Amino acid sequence: MKGLYDEPQYSIDLLDGGTLLQHVVDNHISEQSLADKNAFFVADLGAVMRQHVRWRACVPQIRPYYAVRCNSSPALIEVLAALGTGFMCTNKSELEMVQSHGVPSEDIIYSGGCKQLSHIKYAAKCSVDLLVCDNEAELRKIARCHPRAKLLLQVLTEASGRGEEMSMKLGCSLKDCRRLLERAKELGVQVVGARFNISSCDNEQAYANAISDARCVFDMAEDMGFTMNILDIGDGISGSETQLKQINRAVMSVVDLYFPPSTGVSIVAELGGYLVAPAFTLAVNIISKGVVARDLQELHRDAPSANDEPEFQYYINEGVYGSFSCKLTDSVIPVPLVHKNIAPDEPMFSCSLWGPSGDDMDQVVEQCVLPELHTGDWLVFANAGSFSLGRPMAGGGVTTPAPPVHYVISTRDWFEMQDTGVTQEINLKNFSLVPYFFKSCQSGAAFSVPA
Repeated sequence: MKGLYDEPQYSIDLLDGGTLLQHVVDNHISEQSLADKNAFFVADLGAVMRQHVRWRACVPQIRPYYAVRCNSSPALIEVLAALGTGFMCTNKSELEMVQSHGVPSEDIIYSGGCKQLSHIKYAAKCSVDLLVCDNEAELRKIARCHPRAKLLLQVLTEASGRGEEMSMKLGCSLKDCRRLLERAKELGVQVVGARFNISSCDNEQAYANAISDARCVFDMAEDMGFTMNILDIGDGISGSETQLKQINRAVMSVVDLYFPPSTGVSIVAELGGYLVAPAFTLAVNIISKGVVARDLQELHRDAPSANDEPEFQYYINEGVYGSFSCKLTDSVIPVPLVHKNIAPDEPMFSCSLWGPSGDDMDQVVEQCVLPELHTGDWLVFANAGSFSLGRPMAGGGVTTPAPPVHYVISTRDWFEMQDTGVTQEINLKNFSLVPYFFKSCQSGAAFSVPA
């Protein structure tokens, strides 16, 4: 926490103009001995700043709130807090972390579908008043433990693209919203806005329908005497260039139609992977290797075929019970880069990647095509910032330490961050900038993707 450390908590490598992120990964790999080939992250804090600036430039009308569950790296939280981002928290530990970086309570939204009573009481104690609610049971808990709370109703819309079996977790229908508003009125709990979530922004009409539904909720609430002033458009925005242009062109036109500036309604969006995915790179080591057993019928065929080629299973030292925990929620893990030089004519083989637990669930990448690799080789996953940096367990209930995070920022990004008003003396007091000296890798290895 700020004020509790005599020395800065985070050591940040300051890269000169000729040093690339690839060089930093190369160095950390080359420094590890044969016995200590442990997974690690390299985090480019400048990339976080650039994503934030890009959002503010493309969609200045929508304030970003960072979903802490996406990546709770403390240095990352400090940078986002310094940039003025709001925060979405789902439990007490996230609330504590965010507040330890000096984030005002009014810039925090306590979300989550089922909140623990003690966590609601903690939010009340810390004056975190904005809470998301989608059912009467939650409403009654909040009324009892946090009577000053200001609620955002979680709305389930047709545009959400979710099945009925998920409706209790993701929101209430427009019909149920009216009943929930009436109950909030009886219990004396304020309702100040609405939240919806769309899993994908591929269809512009999805946001138009959801915003229209939100307008209905606002009208119902205002008819009952509530003062509505916040619209949360959820966390479905991945932040591709196409999406940002789409939001600025189509979504904002609908927002301006239903929620013009004259209404005084603040528009917020929950950003997770958009802000942090490009900033983190994860390096893992192959700890074991196997060959997939072919069907006996295939093995006894006389005629050779493409199926006669081996299919490999590679086991790496991180899995779905650690840094790839997002795979448990059906996220797709990208194919990694091979950290060694590959000849242009190197043969390629079908393979799968598995975590270290030996659990059937611990499959990181179901299928990909890579050159034949060996125990001790390294794989590098780019855009790894939305992987979990927490540490649930490594299978079998055994807790293991999370991979270390090595923070870097280029001198150019550091100067640009200061131009935004963020300074080490005022906003980043826990940071210690250390000039980085690149050491050439003896192996000459580099990221390479075979043609």
